[in-house]
Amino acid sequence: MKHALAAALLAALAGAAGAADKPATEIATFAGGCFWCTESDFESVPGVISATSGYTGGTTVNPTYEENSSGTTGHAESVEVVFDPAKVSYAQLLEFYWHHVDPTVKDQQFCDHGNQYRTAIFYHGEEQHRLAEESKAKIEKSGVLKGATIYTQIVPAGPFYKAEEYHQDYYKKNPVRYKFYRYNCGRDQRLREIWGAAAGKHE
Repeated sequence: MKHALAAALLAALAGAAGAADKPATEIATFAGGCFWCTESDFESVPGVISATSGYTGGTTVNPTYEENSSGTTGHAESVEVVFDPAKVSYAQLLEFYWHHVDPTVKDQQFCDHGNQYRTAIFYHGEEQHRLAEESKAKIEKSGVLKGATIYTQIVPAGPFYKAEEYHQDYYKKNPVRYKFYRYNCGRDQRLREIWGAAAGKHE
């Protein structure tokens, strides 16, 4: 009896230790064209703690917006998403991501053109890599894109450079300008063309 109780206690302690080892938050990084829009979209997701606009995927250290806009840094406009995995899974974030981008075009998104506006999933670790590849394969097999090539990159995450402060939460700081840009860029109109009723909601 004593041995059984001791074994149960050890198992409970091991379980508690395992739970303690799990991070309270995780990071996901996505490029989806204009980072104002991508940030706005992800901050609407329950379980997402924050989304930060920035630059990643290139070679220039600490690029400015002007440098990145020239298309010479190699970076994509991106967002770094901090999320609570107990409330939203990485797989759910991937599903959300696909329905907020046009993966059928290369080096552009909607009215913005250049490799700085490419779509990309920057994975952190092999589990995110596996899930990202599986999500892409699921989209391809679904037939919703009617055989179109998916140009979205799935690549390892590298250094992420936070964009200038005026870009952060732009949709909150400048709502009229933001909505004017988003509508005139045709983002949501194109998303509805691609995904139909599955096209994501936005702020």
